[in-house]
Amino acid sequence: MPVARHVQLSRDGVVTVLEICALAAVYYGSARLGLLQQLVRGQVTPLWPPSGIAVAALLLRGPRLWPGIALGAFLVNVSLGPSLPAVLAITAGNTLAPVCSYALLCRTGFRSELDRLRDALALIFLGAFTGMLISATTGGATLVLAGVLSTEGFWPTWSVWWTGDAMGVLVVTPVLLLLSSARRPKDVAPRRWLEALLLAAATAGVGVVETGRVPLMFLGFPLLIWAAFRFQLAGAAPCALAVSTFAIVTATRAAGPFAGHGLLTNMITLQAFNGSASLTALLVAAVISERNETQREIARACGQLAGMVATIATGEYRPMRPEREGKGVGETDGNGGPADTKRPSPHP
Repeated sequence: MPVARHVQLSRDGVVTVLEICALAAVYYGSARLGLLQQLVRGQVTPLWPPSGIAVAALLLRGPRLWPGIALGAFLVNVSLGPSLPAVLAITAGNTLAPVCSYALLCRTGFRSELDRLRDALALIFLGAFTGMLISATTGGATLVLAGVLSTEGFWPTWSVWWTGDAMGVLVVTPVLLLLSSARRPKDVAPRRWLEALLLAAATAGVGVVETGRVPLMFLGFPLLIWAAFRFQLAGAAPCALAVSTFAIVTATRAAGPFAGHGLLTNMITLQAFNGSASLTALLVAAVISERNETQREIARACGQLAGMVATIATGEYRPMRPEREGKGVGETDGNGGPADTKRPSPHP
């Protein structure tokens, strides 16, 4: 038994190390992809996918994977940071932020299915907006102390940093949680596939218009409602990711509603739009999921009641009588005669 237990622990340790290495590699790769849209000093971007990947990894595999986040963040920042102490400080902030988000979500009883309204609200306001304050504040303050940024440049940089990390959680984490529980659909009607294709085509069309010079970003909201209402999280999460990505591309090009404004104003506008889009998609999807679950529970209850009524109608239903402590009317004493249910008077 001790040998078998030692072998099992060794296997678990190897699996954990492999998962940590895989998370670090995915973190690094997604960071390089996110830096393609960098806005400030070559290292601050309005969409930071690694933050969403980190939160999803902690929710799915547990806090034991935090070294993978730290390793990935260090590999990304070591070639961007001005000095080793600054790199370590930024790495610490990038690691603590998703860990804090994970802890806050666990305190609320978060479920990765995102099928409840409370789960969607927790992910938005605790996982994204609150937890990512740590990385943005740590990163911005580190760049100022290292002399990379001036004091006046702290808030614009902080706004972009916080926007990027929060958007990573809002649009990337739901997609990863969805993929982790995805199952091959069975007996899906062809018209449902056709509707999904139409939704995808409409989203792509809106993206082409949105990234152009015409300020029509609001066209994404009907698509988000359509996706959430008809496909719940399976449609809302990818659609929100696409709409937010189109908005970020538009912001980096300073086109549409982002033309002619400063960086801080554009980041506030972008954060408001992407936050509203994610909020709409996740909340509508959660409400529809709760409604569907309630309908299924009502159907199950009606089925049980119908079965009981059918059993009673056929005369096969025999309700159990509760046991009585004393003898009552119709009961007999030990000699076969009727039992006296009256208590004797205490006085002669």
